[in-house]
Amino acid sequence: MNLTVVVALAANALVALAKTFAALFTGSASMVAESAHSWADTGNQVLLLIADRRSRRRPDAAHPLGYGREAYVWSMFAALGLFVAGAAVSITHGVQELAHPSPASNFTVAYLVLAAAFVFEGISFLQAVRQTRHEARRARRSLLEHALETSDPTLRAVFAEDSAALIGIVIAFAGVLAHDLTGSPVPDAVGSIVVGVLLGVVAVVLIDRNRRYLVGVEVSPTTREEMFQHLSSLPGVASVNYLHMEFVGPRAVYLVAGVDLSGDEAESSVAARLRELERRLEQSPLVLEAVLTVSRAEDHAPGR
Repeated sequence: MNLTVVVALAANALVALAKTFAALFTGSASMVAESAHSWADTGNQVLLLIADRRSRRRPDAAHPLGYGREAYVWSMFAALGLFVAGAAVSITHGVQELAHPSPASNFTVAYLVLAAAFVFEGISFLQAVRQTRHEARRARRSLLEHALETSDPTLRAVFAEDSAALIGIVIAFAGVLAHDLTGSPVPDAVGSIVVGVLLGVVAVVLIDRNRRYLVGVEVSPTTREEMFQHLSSLPGVASVNYLHMEFVGPRAVYLVAGVDLSGDEAESSVAARLRELERRLEQSPLVLEAVLTVSRAEDHAPGR
């Protein structure tokens, strides 16, 4: 995952510098919005690197389920930064330009910078698409569905921000072009506002997704069914009567299950068998920790 974020960070930093130069040189409102957008994305990538690093720390006595949820906290900060530094600045500047237009010139510089930005953002977006598509195949989802539903907030953020960046560049180009052709600053200012609205929508979606995972999200029905079948097939398991799997970090779940064991062994033997089954489940890269309890055969798993 680090590669995807690093590529996005490098691309956004270069693009932010170029857009800032173009905004100062041309006076274009759309270029100001795009520079704010890119600086917000650059700051976000730093927060996403922190999220990825801190969430990988192993469980300890103070945090027996690990630090995985830190990824959602830092990704929430990144989404809030996108909303404030990107959306709010772009919309505010666009409204100010409508009320008090500033002269703009040297539009060729803006065109060249936007073209270069599209290339750099495109490279970052393709890297995000490659990783998202790879994971989507394993999860048996479509590309967009996985981008929205993945438990990895850094992947979702990079995918969403790069998509918004490419759309924003097209909007900014249209605003600058209309300003150049008509001589009116209104399309340019409107372009700044539209870019801001786009960033606001993306930020709200990312904030909501992180909120959901912080509160607690169960795995998909497909993943739950696969784990149910796997647990049912383990030696000594007569039936699975309860199964709960909740994400505690990117690609990490806490599993609690009630099982009916075959035979009628002593309590000490049952405890040992349960612990062995837990170890088998924890060999799965998805399961951070598993807790099994004995249940009656007449019990049933919710949702089945």
